[in-house]
Amino acid sequence: MKFILLVTMILGLSGCASYEKFRQITEELEIPTKIYKADYNQTWQAVIQVMRKYDIAQQNQEAGFIKTRWMDNTLEVNFADSFGSADAVKAAKYKLVVNVVKGFRGGREVSKVTIYKRQLMEQDFLQGWKEVSTDGIAEKTLLYRIERLVAIDNRLKEIDKAREKEQLENSGIQ
Repeated sequence: MKFILLVTMILGLSGCASYEKFRQITEELEIPTKIYKADYNQTWQAVIQVMRKYDIAQQNQEAGFIKTRWMDNTLEVNFADSFGSADAVKAAKYKLVVNVVKGFRGGREVSKVTIYKRQLMEQDFLQGWKEVSTDGIAEKTLLYRIERLVAIDNRLKEIDKAREKEQLENSGIQ
């Protein structure tokens, strides 16, 4: 009987810990997302172009999914924290998960891009890796770069349409 009570208490405590982590993620973590006035393929190409500098582990256009390998950012974390009160970290690494989803808004096709950055830090070799929340700067920067590429592509399409229209009008006059 004591054994069952002990197991129940351990499971109950570990359940609370996982619930606390879930609650923190849902309440505090805001995953950066942006909706673009572009079709899925156009947005996917912009995402691929922006993500070229990262070490891609998985990529699937049909599922709209890109995942990077773990990348070391110890120097960046220690530099950013050098102006604060935090101690330097022994090691830091992160990975990015990007999702692209097709949707419709007002009868027009749009695309939604979500970028999640998973950041791990190790203060010392005894503590091990600990997940920390991201500041969101890298994700918002990537979303901005995607937005700029989509805007440039849209503007080039407008210029091409205007040029075609002008050529049709000029050929009809002669």
